[in-house]
Amino acid sequence: MAKKIIQIKITMQHWDILLSNQVNKKKLIDNILNGEATGELAVFNHQKGILFSDIAIEKFIEKEFQYDSVEASPDSHRQLRTFSSGERKKEFLKYCINQKPDYIIFDNPFDHLDQASRVILADSLKDLTHDIAIIQLLNRTVDVLEFVPNKAQIKDNTFELYPFKKTENHFKTLNTTAIPKATETHTFPEDELIRLENVSVSYDERKILDNISWTIKQDEFWQLIGPNGSGKSTILSLITGDNPKGFGQNLFLFGRKKGTGESVWDIKKQIGIYTTSMMDLFQKGHTVEQMILSGFFDQIGLYTEPTTHQKNIVTQWLEVIEMTHLRKKRFIDLSIGQQRVALIVRAVLKHPPLLILDEPVEGLDDENVDLVIQLINTIKQETNVSILYVSHRIEQGLAPTSVFELLPSETGSTGKIK
Repeated sequence: MAKKIIQIKITMQHWDILLSNQVNKKKLIDNILNGEATGELAVFNHQKGILFSDIAIEKFIEKEFQYDSVEASPDSHRQLRTFSSGERKKEFLKYCINQKPDYIIFDNPFDHLDQASRVILADSLKDLTHDIAIIQLLNRTVDVLEFVPNKAQIKDNTFELYPFKKTENHFKTLNTTAIPKATETHTFPEDELIRLENVSVSYDERKILDNISWTIKQDEFWQLIGPNGSGKSTILSLITGDNPKGFGQNLFLFGRKKGTGESVWDIKKQIGIYTTSMMDLFQKGHTVEQMILSGFFDQIGLYTEPTTHQKNIVTQWLEVIEMTHLRKKRFIDLSIGQQRVALIVRAVLKHPPLLILDEPVEGLDDENVDLVIQLINTIKQETNVSILYVSHRIEQGLAPTSVFELLPSETGSTGKIK
């Protein structure tokens, strides 16, 4: 028996595999789980595996909700959906381990996690390697686990493993001379766009935000950070005018106190916004040019004939992002990084006073992250648009002028300017 245990430990393999965004990750995962892997990964073909990913967690949440069951965390008697993002991953990992697999595939496990949760998860994975093989599929070199001995990268859908190489960031300069000038100027009292004065928000007697005071002025570049569940989404919903908790508070949006007769549209027209969920809105046959042009009319799709001037503005932006040759290509056929860049251009098309970028580089490989960061820096340097960048990561090459950090406590999150 002792010999058998030693043999298992010798043959157990742990892998870090860096994927480009060109790789069909779903197909790769299916191949491994179905025992159809090739090359060095064929060692897993006759073993039992399980997938740990955001999509797997979402499917599990749907299953528990549909059948009104508690499966992932029976000891707590709580469904998975009731936990914060970091806690969900922790509970789902326990569930995966309890299935007693030979290996677990981790698909970008550090996405959407704050720094403290990343450290905890990395420690958990290190402990796990004594008993279960791990295969981490990742897009960013910063997420490589030092304790994993086998490292490789996959560049295309042959799924061939290449030696792992860390690449340097190459932030090239975009064609800033082509950036269209703003057609109208925006002025606000004392240059203030957003002001929160001692704003607090509670849900079902649970306090989320506690006396938050924060001012965003014209021509500023802010990053909003904070642990999972600290209230970042709540603050964004206050700023965009969507949260009814803003009524009756000292919340000032673009020169007017919330609840003094302004319409939601009065607020929305001052804001350009990018969220990852917007990627799913443009799944029809829109060309890149049509998709960007639709930003003039705040439509999903182009149903209004644009003016010659509007077409010229989009032509100029396509020059800036070096995608002129792709203008007639279907948006859904672009690389994921090109899609993000085009959507950010769409959001900044009308030079709104405030541009909100919510996790714009999440899920991108290093090359596409560079592409997005170049555009954000160009917008900051060459326009008067204020930027609010929301992300757990501090990105190399990105230089916000100020950082607003949410600090959770028993009585709700407080805010600190760094």
